[in-house]
Amino acid sequence: MDGGYDIGYKSCPCFWGRKPGSMVKHLVRHIGNVSGLGVLDAGCGEGKNATYLAKRGASVRAIDVSELALSNAQRAWTNAAKVTWEQADIRRILLKAEAYDIVIAYGLTHCLFSEQEVESTLTKLQRTTRVGGYHAFCSFNSRAQDLSAHPGLAPCLIPHAFYLKLYSEWSLLEATDEDLVEVHPHNNIRHTHSLTRILARKIGRQ
Repeated sequence: MDGGYDIGYKSCPCFWGRKPGSMVKHLVRHIGNVSGLGVLDAGCGEGKNATYLAKRGASVRAIDVSELALSNAQRAWTNAAKVTWEQADIRRILLKAEAYDIVIAYGLTHCLFSEQEVESTLTKLQRTTRVGGYHAFCSFNSRAQDLSAHPGLAPCLIPHAFYLKLYSEWSLLEATDEDLVEVHPHNNIRHTHSLTRILARKIGRQ
């Protein structure tokens, strides 16, 4: 779903706001010191999670398919010295095995096209994570979605249990299926998404 949120990115300079995602904040509370750690933010959007970790000393590779998202990010976070911004399709780039201590995938997988793409992409992200490393993951799931605020979005909706199965060989620190109620600044439509949120640690080589 290349550039699936571009309507929002065109309409306002900071569509997602500046506060990091809840699982990213929980990750930092769990680890404590992230200074010196290598992070991959896959589907970084406008960079709120990438810069949150970079400000705490992590080195972040922030990738998104949307040129508009990255343009907004670089205007919003002018002092993000430890973030490398990169326009690319995470499905198609090569990632070295066990290259990162932390992988962030926030709102990425529901922008893919099929269950098979979701599985192959998450497997790829798991392989590029070092043993002992972490994932902070968030995605729409199939339980309940109000897409009235996103008329051009056709997300890939997969059951919460599917995501749990993909992390069955990891240590699950948190795993929830809860509703998010939000309003986006470009249209002010109140709507609800059912979200899978996972914070997990890699305990063996997958």
